[in-house]
Amino acid sequence: MDFHTYIHAVGTGPKSNRDLTLAEAQDMMRQMLEQSVYPEQIAAFLLGWRLKPETRDEFVGAIHACDAKIQHHKVENSIELGYPFDGKAKNPYIFPLIAKELQKSDLNLVLTGDELLPAKNGITIKDIATALKLEENIHYFDRKIYFPELHKLTTIRQRLGLRTGLTTIEKLPRIAESDYAITGVFHKPYVKKYVDIFGDRYKRFALIQGNEGTPELFSKGRLWIAKEGEVEEFIIDPEHYGIHYNKSWDDITLEDSLQKLTEPSNEYQKLAKLNAAVYLFVAEKAGSVDDAFAMLNG
Repeated sequence: MDFHTYIHAVGTGPKSNRDLTLAEAQDMMRQMLEQSVYPEQIAAFLLGWRLKPETRDEFVGAIHACDAKIQHHKVENSIELGYPFDGKAKNPYIFPLIAKELQKSDLNLVLTGDELLPAKNGITIKDIATALKLEENIHYFDRKIYFPELHKLTTIRQRLGLRTGLTTIEKLPRIAESDYAITGVFHKPYVKKYVDIFGDRYKRFALIQGNEGTPELFSKGRLWIAKEGEVEEFIIDPEHYGIHYNKSWDDITLEDSLQKLTEPSNEYQKLAKLNAAVYLFVAEKAGSVDDAFAMLNG
């Protein structure tokens, strides 16, 4: 279909806008990925789509188009970690320490990264993966290689300077065909949205009130686990496990983030162990977070 049809659907105002069908959304995304339309048209659609706003069928259709382009690499016994591509601005990452805690288990961590995207201007997964030697149970995939079509839209998105519908769908590409996944969410209303979009793509799908929108728990928060259409909620409180970590409210540099990973404090190391326990529970390697935490301490 002519791409102008899609721009018209999202960009003519509340009275004339309409939702795309799943098939239309798949065609729209395919045209953007193949860049068979002008960059100005892509930017116009992304802005209008965000303001309309997006629907579940539109997201699913766009994901189907992405699935057809992604170069998948199967990783057995893995959990996919859905990180935002705008990075972390206030606190260091903790996934390298989580991986160390999981070395005695058979659970692999799958992460994806790319260049910085709007709008937080933080430190990216790619920054960390490039600067550190990662543990063997971390499987990092660079989008420039596994999904070059979406990578090539980076400049357009950076110039637009805003979050778009792509921000939602790109975090969980299912590149490793993992049975399990977890991503971060800020507020409870987003839980249903993410479960509707991603829930049927995994054997067990989880969301957590993670630090800066990541799947990394730094303070008391909720964990939601979706399986077979049901969503169960859990409260995870680090203090319950004797952890008293004070997260930062100040901007952090890449050097500071790396230093905290190479020379972690005792509290940060314990926090990594709690996050590892959460991942083991999500991946059905333990019956509860308490059981997983005790196992890691045993």
